[in-house]
Amino acid sequence: MIETADAVIIGGGVIGASTAFHLAERGMSRVTLLERSTLGGGATGKSGAVVRMHYTNPHDAALAQQSLSYFQQWRERVGRGDPRYVATGVVRLVLPRHEARLRANVAMLRGVGVNTSLITPDELRALDPGCRVDDITCAAYEPESGYADPSATTFGFAARAEELGVTIRTGVAAAAIETEGDRVTGVVTTGDRLATDTVVVAAGAWSGPLLAPLGLDYGLEPNRVQIVIVRRPPDAEATHPTYIDGPNNIWLRPEGEVTSLAGVGRDQLGADPDLFNQSVDFDYIADVQRRIAARRPALANAIMRGGWAGVITMSQDGHAIIDELAPYQRLFGVLGDSGTNFKTAPAIGNCLAEWMLSSEARPAALDPFRARRFDEGASLTGAHEYGDRLLDVFR
Repeated sequence: MIETADAVIIGGGVIGASTAFHLAERGMSRVTLLERSTLGGGATGKSGAVVRMHYTNPHDAALAQQSLSYFQQWRERVGRGDPRYVATGVVRLVLPRHEARLRANVAMLRGVGVNTSLITPDELRALDPGCRVDDITCAAYEPESGYADPSATTFGFAARAEELGVTIRTGVAAAAIETEGDRVTGVVTTGDRLATDTVVVAAGAWSGPLLAPLGLDYGLEPNRVQIVIVRRPPDAEATHPTYIDGPNNIWLRPEGEVTSLAGVGRDQLGADPDLFNQSVDFDYIADVQRRIAARRPALANAIMRGGWAGVITMSQDGHAIIDELAPYQRLFGVLGDSGTNFKTAPAIGNCLAEWMLSSEARPAALDPFRARRFDEGASLTGAHEYGDRLLDVFR
């Protein structure tokens, strides 16, 4: 017997789990979520999971700002699990020649409700006495931002979705999406078939191959990115803010009481999501150690404790595609997030569920992420970029 569902979600990362939760919360309980491995087993589980609002465009920033309250008030907003959110404060640093751009972006961010402000180098040193500040003229600071546990966040969304009636099937890969004309009719898995008229593709690096037989090609590129864990030395054990450090092309955040995570803005395009080195490269470790010491000198003696690599998917402009995938009706995609959508996943799931369950047009919050923007010349590249886009990946 062929199973039926009101909607099938392909991908059990944080986007898929958030969407399942929000659909069920609105009353659509006949939802099936398919995950080829385990929940959070793809890019989500490898994420640095920084929760920050600082973007160079107002659209990503607004989604991030709307998502922050989920992390802060998880029990009230979701009700199951714990994302283990830690508000470290987030500092955005840019080269002195980009100070005017930073100031413009802080003004833009405040306009969409982000709690951020410009601080002086001396004020930054007061926040983090171990921070070197002689190479900057100012910084953007978000006191409420920080980081979460990406797997725990996904598990919490999924657990509450199941309580509300969602069926979650792990170890089951979607092999094909079936269509008749411009309508979706079902999903073929590695074991059976699900009949449905609504599909959400949130399968990360596996999305492109799944959509290709339908004639859909958005120029998505898989990208291997890495994270290093270091143990802070005795003279630098005090915790520190989360840094997005443009001058040193590094991001850095605490992880627990005495360790930190860090990553360098570096591409390795063309990775195979089914067959790639999940460990961290030797030269990458040395690069990270050098760069974090340039910002916090005491970390020159930080001990490398481990690291990992994962595969994200890059879009043409480094921002997600969130759309109904024309010409097909009720085929929705969250694609090519370029590693940035952990922090926006709560709002994306909420907006997508609203769209799927109403007869209204796409919510205004999602319109900038439409697939056709590339043909329209409407890239989400901000008006005041810093030239360090790769720092946005995997966080």
